Amino acid sequence: MAATTQVCAAIRSSPAKETDAEKLRFIEEVTANVDAVQERVLAEILGSNAETEYLMKCGLAGATDRAAFRAKVPVVTYEELEPYIQRIVDGDSSPILSGHPVSDILRSSGTSGGKQKLIPAVEGDLGRRLLLYSLLMPIMNQYVPGLDKGKGLYFLFARSDTKTIGGLPVRGSLTSYYKSEDFAGYARHAYTSPMAAILCGDTFQGMYAHLVCGLCQRHDVQRIGTPYASGLLTPIRFLQHNWEQLAADIEAGELNPGVTDPSVREAVAGILRPDPELAQFVRDECSKGDWAGIITRIWPNTKYLDTVITGSMAQYVPILNHYGGGLPVASLLYSSSECRFGLNLRPMCDPSEVSYTIMPNMGYFEFLPVEATAMAASRQRQQLVELAGVEVGREYELVITTFAGLNRYRVGDVLRVAGFHNAAPQFRFVRRGSALLSIDVDKTEEGKLQRAVGRASALLRPHGAAVLDFTSRACVVVVDGVPGHYVVYWELMMVTKEEEAAVEKETLDRCCLEMEEALSAAYRMMRVAAGAIGPLEIRVVRPGTFQELMDDAVARGAPIGQYKVPRCVTHPPIIELLDSRVVSSHFSPSLPHWAPA
Repeated sequence: MAATTQVCAAIRSSPAKETDAEKLRFIEEVTANVDAVQERVLAEILGSNAETEYLMKCGLAGATDRAAFRAKVPVVTYEELEPYIQRIVDGDSSPILSGHPVSDILRSSGTSGGKQKLIPAVEGDLGRRLLLYSLLMPIMNQYVPGLDKGKGLYFLFARSDTKTIGGLPVRGSLTSYYKSEDFAGYARHAYTSPMAAILCGDTFQGMYAHLVCGLCQRHDVQRIGTPYASGLLTPIRFLQHNWEQLAADIEAGELNPGVTDPSVREAVAGILRPDPELAQFVRDECSKGDWAGIITRIWPNTKYLDTVITGSMAQYVPILNHYGGGLPVASLLYSSSECRFGLNLRPMCDPSEVSYTIMPNMGYFEFLPVEATAMAASRQRQQLVELAGVEVGREYELVITTFAGLNRYRVGDVLRVAGFHNAAPQFRFVRRGSALLSIDVDKTEEGKLQRAVGRASALLRPHGAAVLDFTSRACVVVVDGVPGHYVVYWELMMVTKEEEAAVEKETLDRCCLEMEEALSAAYRMMRVAAGAIGPLEIRVVRPGTFQELMDDAVARGAPIGQYKVPRCVTHPPIIELLDSRVVSSHFSPSLPHWAPA
């Protein structure tokens, strides 16, 4: 790992013209020697954490080799590590999980796995993150020349820190990055937005500043991005509701009194100048009521959208195509609060073809074959496959060991091996591992539910409508003799004209049946033969409901930049919010097809 540190130092100190070549060479080096790099990473992790309470309880006795690690250290979930993490949060500074000092506590969004997780970060973690982030633009520069001649309009938001009992800062993993000196230095010349817009604690004022600055520099914008695809819809909706005030401020050359944050006002004042011509342009474009291609109409030099579009984010591809006028979407990074995993080395590929090359210096990676996920923990340990040993076409659940002391930790992501770059596997994200919906023996996972929604939503296209967003729940209560059933909440949007979506009842009823036809044979058997599952129900909610869902999550502490719409909801207040916004309810008009095998 000393070699990795030297390369990292060289990358950060090299002149600008040399850094791309250095960074691309670094990628080639670490992906050519995957197994050797992994062996060194594990030895470094185990060596630095040898005196920790956790590894001592495992009986590792200072060993740093793979054989001892595999034999002694169990495969665990967050729930099994949570008591250790809670002690760190409560102020215990002894070496519990890691021999490195804990620098901060990273808070997950809670929208992937259903609850917010608190993940200790240690000194050195930020450097590894910065190294991985530093590789992104050299990759993009191979596919999109001239990016250094323009700027990026990125809708990024940092939340205010809270403190643990022991005084450690608690923040989202992206907030931790945004507050680093390295990021600030990069953002000053690469982004249209000032740091004050990113660091503003008020989401409305931050978004307003992002858009004002982005509009004032609209010809400089070459890429537009958010961490996740769903986040790109938020500024579009914001523009739809606030374009008149934005135009007025651009015409006057001064922010309106509604923006009260002094640092934001001062920073924007350095960019905003009276521009009646630009103000009229904004009015002309936004008053048309046609938002198709609005991104390229307002920012005509945009070359691509930069956002994660895999997993549950694939839902937004058609909507981004609508607003983006067919701009390519670059899904560059695969990461989580626990660890940064890998990069997309073919960023301009079709969203359905995105694969991520695991960078072996980020942590120690193992893979649990999907067929082994239901085994007892002792047998799972025997089934784990190392990074260099995975097979093309097979699906695995990701298991990580990190410098911060997460040992053989099940991330919960299921990945499929798509190929290799040198000796490094390239993975396609398949789904979150756990079942999403279940009434009886049926088990519907996120990916299957998403495909069912996609299939059913095709029936809306002839009516000029689309599913803007969705979530679901299993209604297990038997009402009037009707068994439990799936409830899917849809928010619709019109893609041909700007008005509230209005689709005929019969069409939405057929959408319910189409979803059922796309679900598993086990579901259809329990629905048709056993009668144990009632008709699938789609509840259409009023426009803006999923924005309210996000606002509620952010108010409860979810980092806005990491927010992802939960595809299944169980929290009663969230269900109450959704049900209070329902404008129509629809059921499958008949049974789906099923026949005994």
